[in-house]
Amino acid sequence: MTKSVVPVNYDVLIVGGGMVGASLACALSQAGGANLHIAVVEGTPFDCEQQPSFDARSVALSDSSRIIFQTLGLWTEIEARGVMPIERIHISDRGHIGSTHMDCREQGVAAWGYVVETRVLGEVLTAGMNHSDNIDLICPARVEAAESGRGPDWATVKISRHGEVESLVAKLVVAADGAESRLRELAGIKTFSMNYGQTALIANLVCDRPHQHIAYERFTDSGPMALLPVCDPGGGEHAYALVWTLRPHQADAMASLDELAFLEHLQGHFGRRAGGFVKVGARHVYPLKFLLARELVRPRLAIIGNAAHSLHPVSGQGFNLGLRDVAVLAQIIVDAQRKGRDIGKLDILEDYAHWRRRDQWQTAGSTDALVRVFSNAFPPLALARNLGLLALDTLPPLKKRLARYAMGYIGKQPRLSRGLPL
Repeated sequence: MTKSVVPVNYDVLIVGGGMVGASLACALSQAGGANLHIAVVEGTPFDCEQQPSFDARSVALSDSSRIIFQTLGLWTEIEARGVMPIERIHISDRGHIGSTHMDCREQGVAAWGYVVETRVLGEVLTAGMNHSDNIDLICPARVEAAESGRGPDWATVKISRHGEVESLVAKLVVAADGAESRLRELAGIKTFSMNYGQTALIANLVCDRPHQHIAYERFTDSGPMALLPVCDPGGGEHAYALVWTLRPHQADAMASLDELAFLEHLQGHFGRRAGGFVKVGARHVYPLKFLLARELVRPRLAIIGNAAHSLHPVSGQGFNLGLRDVAVLAQIIVDAQRKGRDIGKLDILEDYAHWRRRDQWQTAGSTDALVRVFSNAFPPLALARNLGLLALDTLPPLKKRLARYAMGYIGKQPRLSRGLPL
C-alpha cells in the first residue's frame, strides 16, 4: 500500500492543463492584489508529443479570444510564433447554388479571427505557467477521488503520481479535464450527450495558389468541410488546415488512402475554388459528439471548457467558448477574493453559472442546428437553406449579427474580452 502525503493548500486547483485549464491558470496568476495560490493537475507531460491539447491541429481564434490573450500579455508571443488572419469567409452548399461571402472590411475589423496551431498555444501557455511563481504544475498525475475534505471550507482531490497517493486541498476545484471529465463524473453531474455518427478527419494541405486569407466552409452530404488558412512551414501562404466531417467508415477509408488518391477524392468533393491540392500531411481522425453538462457548479467545484460543453467543429466555436468560460470565471474568482469572500461558496460560483449558461446553450444549440440543417437532403429544406445563404449577401443586419457571433461578441462581455485587466 502506498503512503499518503500531507495535504497541500491551494486557493484554486485546476484539473486539466490543456488550453482552457492553462489559460485559466495564466489569467488568475496575473491578477494583482488577489494573491492566489494555484495548482494545475495534468496527466500528460506538457513537453510530450502525446499531449492531446497541444498537437499539430489548428484552431481558429475569434477576435474576442485574441483580445483575451492580448490582455493577458500572451498575444505578442503567439503572433510571433505564427498566426494567420482570416479576412474573408466563403460558405457554400455542395450540389446547390447557395453560397455567401463575408469580408471583414464590411464590418470595419482587421480580421474575422486568427488561425494558430494548438502546439503554439501550448508552448506559450506552458511558458506562462512555468514563469509564474504562484502556479504549481503537478504533472503527470491522475485524479483518483474527490471529496468534501476537512469540513465545509475545503475540497480535497486525491491524485496518484510517482506511485504515491496525495491529497490536494483547495478552496475551489475547477474541472477543465475535457469531454470525458473525471471530476464531473466523480461529482455525479449528468450531461446531455449525443453521438453525431460523424468523424472529423484533420490534416494540413498545400495548394497551388495563395490562400489570400480566405477560409472556406463547404457543406456536403456526409457533413461539413472547412479549410482554414495557415502559415506555411517555409513562410509562404499556400497552406490550409483541413477539417473534413465524414461518416466513420468513410473517414477511416480516406485516412488510409495514399496521398495522390486522397487528394483526388478531396478535390472532387471540395472543387477548385481554393485551387489545386498538391500535398497533404499526416491525417488524423476524431469521433464527434455533442455534450452539455446539466450543472456548471457545485459547492467548491466549477466546470469549464470541454468538460462543460463539447461541440461539433462546424462553426469553430469550441475553444473560443471555453476561453469565454475562462474570462468569466477568472473575473468572478478575482473579484470575490479581493472582497475577502470565499471563492468556493456556491452563491459566488452561481454567478459564473448564470453568466455562462446562456452563451453555452445558444452556441451549442446553433452549432447543432447548423449541422442538422446542412446534413439533411430533404429537398424543401435544401431549397430553404440555399435561399438563406443567398439572402445573407443582401441583408446587412443579418450578416452583421452573424459576424458578431463569429467574432465571439455574444452577450455580456467580461473584462478580459473588453481589453481590461482583471
